[in-house]
Amino acid sequence: MKTALRLFRPTRSIYTFALLSLASAAIAADPPGFTGTSVAVGNGTARVVVMANDGNDPESVSVVLTEDALLGLPEAHGDKSVWEFELPMPDAGPQTGYNHVVLDWNPAGHIPEGVYSVPHFDVHFYLISNDEREAITFHGDDRDLAMAAPDPELVPDGYIVPPDTAVERMGMHGLDPAGSEFQGQPFSHNFIYGYYKGELMFVEPMLSLAFLQSRPEVTSPVKKPRRYSYPAWYPATYRIGFDTGKGEYTIAIQDLERFD
Repeated sequence: MKTALRLFRPTRSIYTFALLSLASAAIAADPPGFTGTSVAVGNGTARVVVMANDGNDPESVSVVLTEDALLGLPEAHGDKSVWEFELPMPDAGPQTGYNHVVLDWNPAGHIPEGVYSVPHFDVHFYLISNDEREAITFHGDDRDLAMAAPDPELVPDGYIVPPDTAVERMGMHGLDPAGSEFQGQPFSHNFIYGYYKGELMFVEPMLSLAFLQSRPEVTSPVKKPRRYSYPAWYPATYRIGFDTGKGEYTIAIQDLERFD
């Protein structure tokens, strides 16, 4: 019996060591993530998460919402038709070029009527500071400069930047007329570029509440301009998904590439 015990103990130790080694390898294989401060949204929260590769280059920048963030959202009333939730970037991690993210909740949608006039989220990844964003205006002596058309190289092929998309404290919006919502189909999601004084200063996945509530898992290509106004990591795709285990929605810009 003593001999059997002596033989068994090393076997158990080897087995335990193997399990620990596998667990350590799995942990090591997971890309590092960096999280910004959570902000209350609806009955839940939203936060920014930056995922990095082994070289500490950013792979994705995401807005992550808890499942209950879609509950208890405010309704439009009087002059109030949009709610802004400013989400800070993580304090640590790789520099992405994005200064902050603003999650806009539009309970009654917005123009163009019949296209985006459904409850939806605008997810603005800003390349400028919050103070610069707050100063954006299309009134006053600088109106013509504020509404200056961007250089065509800053606009993806096929996109248009209509003057009536100018929004205070936000910018002008570059739209993709090839989107299904412009072909008579209900709006689900699309990708927008933002401009001010002729410069490209935000990127924006835009998605309907109904689409997000469907718990999708979709990755879509991003149409790129030939150049950008600010050095940053720009997406080749964007993803909208739901993690059943965590009970969280993710809206991510990903497959990032550095442009100077």
